[in-house]
Amino acid sequence: MFKRFTKEEIHSRSNIKSSAQRGLKSRFIDQFPDVEEVVELIIPKKSQIILIKCEEKIQLYSMNEEVVFFQSFDDLIPHLKVVHKFPQSFPRVQVDRGAIKFVLSGANIMCPGLTSAGAKLPEENIPVDSIVTIYAEGKEHALAIGKLTMSTDDIKSINKGIGIELLHYLGDGLWNLTE
Repeated sequence: MFKRFTKEEIHSRSNIKSSAQRGLKSRFIDQFPDVEEVVELIIPKKSQIILIKCEEKIQLYSMNEEVVFFQSFDDLIPHLKVVHKFPQSFPRVQVDRGAIKFVLSGANIMCPGLTSAGAKLPEENIPVDSIVTIYAEGKEHALAIGKLTMSTDDIKSINKGIGIELLHYLGDGLWNLTE
């Protein structure tokens, strides 16, 4: 999604009202229930969020000149820097070492990379179209964020095809964006 993202793709910037900020916070909590305990650290009450509209109907939400999360269609997706600060607040999966170079080049994640020896999927099922953070075997921080193309139970049982559509990863255009 952000493989070749540049400043030229930004169309407009505008401050959003405090009522809209409250709505964004509640949508973010609805999507990621574990983020409720840290949402005031991510978006403090008296802060001003700036909406940045980009091409392909992507909206970035920025605060203090750093993107906090972005929106693609109906999903609110945290920026990797937010995930690095609050890793326990987001659902996570782990890929094996062999998948790292492909993920960091922007490739979608195949099911075998999520079910092999070094990979980990959560015990409880995560439904299709959920946003997950992607960690790598032997690494401390998340290297990407993606959207499940099938549930985690289906990934375990089918073990073929694309399991996660990559949305944002270390080193992509959004990661390197400076306002």
